[in-house]
Amino acid sequence: MESYSVHIAKDDLVFSAAHFITFGGGQCERLHGHNYRVAAEVQGPLDRNQYVVDFVALRDTLRAILDELDHRVLLPTLHPQIRVAADDKEVTATFADRRWVFPRDDCALVPIPNTTAELLARYIGLRLQDALRQRTGVRLSAIRVEVDECFGQSAAWTHTDVTPI
Repeated sequence: MESYSVHIAKDDLVFSAAHFITFGGGQCERLHGHNYRVAAEVQGPLDRNQYVVDFVALRDTLRAILDELDHRVLLPTLHPQIRVAADDKEVTATFADRRWVFPRDDCALVPIPNTTAELLARYIGLRLQDALRQRTGVRLSAIRVEVDECFGQSAAWTHTDVTPI
């Protein structure tokens, strides 16, 4: 049995963002930032051009997703204790007795429970999977996204059998 994959990890596949995460027991980190690096690998059959997916399509699609997160405050909209309220001008986030107010354009409201590197990898991976399918029609059998939040400290998400039925 043969398997083909394409891996991309380029110097420009980065985004800078602020976030905070919560821990068990009601603890919440201070707002801080990272220069995230992102790599992706997709696996699937070869198409009529004899590749899994065009490198340019993969790079540009991933870059567009990262641009939506770049230079933003990442706020989790599915956290059970963080409340995020947004209007056209500002976003207010609250956790217990803490409250943050940010300009709307400076925020990325991310539909995840916590802005951990693991869940950011999943979010980016799901977005990448869907965007590649729409853009190229590629039939992936696996996808892996790695998010490095500082040199040598990363988390990855892998999803197999992603081909739609």
